[in-house]
Amino acid sequence: MGMGGANRGGGRTTMSEINVTPMVDVMLVLLIIFMVTAPLIQQGVKVNLPETKAAPVEATEKKVVLSIDAAKKVYIGDAEVPLEELEAKLAANAKVQADKELFLHADRDVPYGVVVEVMAAAQRAGINNVGMITDPSTGSRTSNAGASKKPKEAKR
Repeated sequence: MGMGGANRGGGRTTMSEINVTPMVDVMLVLLIIFMVTAPLIQQGVKVNLPETKAAPVEATEKKVVLSIDAAKKVYIGDAEVPLEELEAKLAANAKVQADKELFLHADRDVPYGVVVEVMAAAQRAGINNVGMITDPSTGSRTSNAGASKKPKEAKR
């Protein structure tokens, strides 16, 4: 029986090196994924948004409707409100503050930036839930004057 100190436990030795091959494989796959997706993130993807064909949502109670017409005028119900005063008016509206929700009805010709400004003002006023009212058959506020009473179609 030999006096060898390295082979005492049955012939096994401790391996002190880490196998990095699987880690390198994973890193290369991640690098390829990021190389492919990075140009898409910078340029964006052009899409045609679909027309809505959602079933109408029946309103059981009167909801507050915020409308934006083609001339970029903002209305709470039927009352016109300047965009600069919108946040203060929404913060002072008891119905909106109690429900913490409103419905947004924007003309299809309104620039996206204006809609985002209105939604940001609503968020700053403490409104957590904004529903989008769609009406693909009409594009102007004048033909949809009853929108504040009963939204035809709403998406959340």
